[in-house]
Amino acid sequence: MSDERRADLGRRLTDVRARIAEACAAAGRDPAEVALLAVTKTVPPADVAALIDLGLDSFGENRAQEASAKVEEVAGLRPQARPHWHFVGNLQRNKARVVVPWVTRLETLDSARLANAVDAATRKAHDDGTRAEPVLPVLIQYSVDGDPARGGVADDGLLELASHVAGLPGLELRGLMAVAPLGSEPDRAFAAIAAAAARLRAEHPGARELSAGMSGDLDVAIRHGSTVVRVGTALVGERALTSR
Repeated sequence: MSDERRADLGRRLTDVRARIAEACAAAGRDPAEVALLAVTKTVPPADVAALIDLGLDSFGENRAQEASAKVEEVAGLRPQARPHWHFVGNLQRNKARVVVPWVTRLETLDSARLANAVDAATRKAHDDGTRAEPVLPVLIQYSVDGDPARGGVADDGLLELASHVAGLPGLELRGLMAVAPLGSEPDRAFAAIAAAAARLRAEHPGARELSAGMSGDLDVAIRHGSTVVRVGTALVGERALTSR
């Protein structure tokens, strides 16, 4: 990696952390309450290694095959590091077995069928020794507008799905993940997300995480209670598209 790229990542990280701190100050919140998840899809392993050197330890990926290869490569580049890998993309049921050996948290659970597949894959991976932890923490992906094309469970199915997930032995329900729809009014969208998270916590007190807010709207998300912001472009720059 060039010194120029390393310096660029350092500047970007400083800027993102400053934005988080400013948003927390404006909302009367402690910055320690908001975790930064670096979204590194299509980003080369060397960039992830550099971000680890800069103090980050949590990374989000959204393509099963690409992520699996990257996890191995990063482990080779930084063998002493123990990064947390979050899966933040749409996951097909037949790819659950590819993800569960290395994923720290799955943030896009949106159906009982997917929950069943991930639960079965997690328990099998633990039994055969390819996953150390017997239980996989998960977030339910919530759909603000109910559009099935974007993924996520609609409002009227949220608590039913949560109860189903809570009953699966290989999964641990940790909270909610959501994306504000493109073109939506941000405050209205994140208020709806916060209300859904509150309903989920009322039924499942351990489900306290709210993963919401990205490069363009993390400030609004923090104002509405986000505990995790998923930042890609502001942190690593524009990324090349990939078909993998």
